Amino acid sequence: MTKITVLAGGIGGARFTRGLLHYLAANDASAQVTVIVNTGDDMWLDGLRICPDLDTVMYTLGGGINEEQGWGRPDESRRTSSEIAAYGRGWSWFTLGDLDLATHIVRSDLLRSGSTLSEATAFLCERWQPGARLLPMSDQPVETHARLAADADEHRAGDLIHFEEWWVRYRASVPVTQFVQRGLDAAEAAPGVLEAILTADLVILPPSNPVVSIGTILAIPGIRDALRSTPARVVGVSPIIAGAAVRGMADACLQTIGVATTAAAVGLHYGARSTGGLLDGWLVDETDAAALPALTAAGIRSLAVPLWMHDLDTTAEIAATLFRVASPARGIH
Repeated sequence: MTKITVLAGGIGGARFTRGLLHYLAANDASAQVTVIVNTGDDMWLDGLRICPDLDTVMYTLGGGINEEQGWGRPDESRRTSSEIAAYGRGWSWFTLGDLDLATHIVRSDLLRSGSTLSEATAFLCERWQPGARLLPMSDQPVETHARLAADADEHRAGDLIHFEEWWVRYRASVPVTQFVQRGLDAAEAAPGVLEAILTADLVILPPSNPVVSIGTILAIPGIRDALRSTPARVVGVSPIIAGAAVRGMADACLQTIGVATTAAAVGLHYGARSTGGLLDGWLVDETDAAALPALTAAGIRSLAVPLWMHDLDTTAEIAATLFRVASPARGIH
């Protein structure tokens, strides 16, 4: 049985994994896929524990995602959020749909009853049947915050605000000086996470945000070391095409940590495993083929192929190409 482990953020990671499962259904139906999901975007809001990336992956793989926006549920209403706002509570820029609220209510009830986040995630997945095992990166709360470089509304330069406020409310338009993971010192990799990396035949870094999605997962103690020591091949898919983020404002995140918004720069940021980095292979878009010599010279086996995930079939083809760049790998042909 082929074991594949994916480290994922939200929309990009979810859509890639859906294409991966589509490819495997036709080519290796017995394969086992584990998705380790970023929980740095998690927060308490209106008394509920919100896990944006876990829910996006779960809904996408389980057939319950709003395809147009890439997050939340389709055919939503906002009556409950409107009522909460009438009491002067909640965030006007982060409203939750009524159907989506049910997931947060159930999760929060499980957590308050003593379940871990891993256990609550497994319970929620019993309904959605995502076709892969979903694991939070950690059962301990680790929340990403952004340190502002300039004043913004009621916030002053130097203040730390939750990443979701910077991302959703300000659309990443306010410059920041760093990203801080609160709770990291007390965090451990969730049960099964390190094992999923160390026993995999293939580990994939999909086109998720390399700074606040993949980067936050890598910050959990033990995960980066597991990637460096796993016998599996570690292959990534660039989230940057022709100098622009495929989705979202990843360029603002990269700028904050001093990495250029190019497929080559992100690949080199991850680095080659042969020199202490993380990657054995890296896919870039065909428009970024000029990046291949630099990546190859750095010890990262790379290919330039179409990377736009237009639909399920084109995404499955990206997954198929990823297997080719990963070869030779244990059990991968």
